[in-house]
Amino acid sequence: MSTAALIVAAGRGTRAGPGAPKQWRPLAGRRVIDWTLARFLSAPQIDRILLVLHPDDIAGFTPPSGVEVTAGGATRAQSVRNGLEALAADPPDLVLIHDVARPCLPQPVIDAVIRALGAAPGAAPALPVTDALWRGDNHHVTGTQDRAGLFRAQTPQGFRFAEILAAHRAHAGDAADDVEIARAAGLEVAIVPGHEDNLKITHADDFARAERILGGQMDIRLGNGYDVHRFGPGDHVMLCGVAVPHDRGLQGHSDADVGMHAVTDAIYGALAMGDIGRHFPPSDPQWKGAASDIFLRHAADLARDNGFAISNIDCTLVCERPKIGPHAAAMQARMSAILDIAPERVSIKATTSERLGFTGREEGIAALATAALMKP
Repeated sequence: MSTAALIVAAGRGTRAGPGAPKQWRPLAGRRVIDWTLARFLSAPQIDRILLVLHPDDIAGFTPPSGVEVTAGGATRAQSVRNGLEALAADPPDLVLIHDVARPCLPQPVIDAVIRALGAAPGAAPALPVTDALWRGDNHHVTGTQDRAGLFRAQTPQGFRFAEILAAHRAHAGDAADDVEIARAAGLEVAIVPGHEDNLKITHADDFARAERILGGQMDIRLGNGYDVHRFGPGDHVMLCGVAVPHDRGLQGHSDADVGMHAVTDAIYGALAMGDIGRHFPPSDPQWKGAASDIFLRHAADLARDNGFAISNIDCTLVCERPKIGPHAAAMQARMSAILDIAPERVSIKATTSERLGFTGREEGIAALATAALMKP
């Protein structure tokens, strides 16, 4: 059974105060939209992610791998309808509809919604109202309201895809949420436990609360990598995925890409999962002459499989020659593509050892790397 996440991010968020729409604002070192996407990218039950953006935002946004984008409409209901119609070309069995302004979504809430869809056509998280409720007018209390049976609605709101698509097609006008549209079509919606952390950023003060939640939840890992390869016969060296012309080559069991090896070991180190030698033993002849991007992709996939996003990579190459500067941008682009992260999150730089040691004598090249991983 396939499950898609439809994330609604086409609003302008005027109640959050002046500035960019809230989904594009910084929050705990990333943008709100990045945190929200990370929740679903790391959710093992989600097979497909569709992001609904304002038409003005699409051209300037580069979606992460595995995230599709479509244009929203003038209202939230229209944006959801646009997203559902985009998914309908290859329909999933289930769809989870989520507000981009809920970046602190805990994984157990996703789990609960999907489980409930095994017995009901719709399911949504909510929290029971526990505070006393008043009616008021002109800043004065005019009455009370019984709170029994009242809930605070949250997202993601999940549905069997075909049924919620039909409900949206039959609905005219806007709605508070997709549960309202589902119930108007006669669909039963189960309530599952929500979570206090799953707040919706609405007003300016909500950013501070979300930042406190994310700061307490993040699992941040740092790993270091170090590698050395000696020079031998050849007419180029492989460095960070780029063939750099040189009067000698680097020697090693694989293609001897010392920079890529250091970064790979840094990721393995952050995961506490050993080094390249553990995963790709040099005694195994199948890795003789292998391209080092095989190792780096494996490390990056392993990080994601364990729920981590690669925040940034920093690699320093130590050599007298060849000169790295003319090739640094190409190396950055190549490493970015392999790791599937933005180029600005990859640093490639070089230094010499002032003619000291084996690198100073031009006997080989060394590389040092640091990797930062984050699990929201």
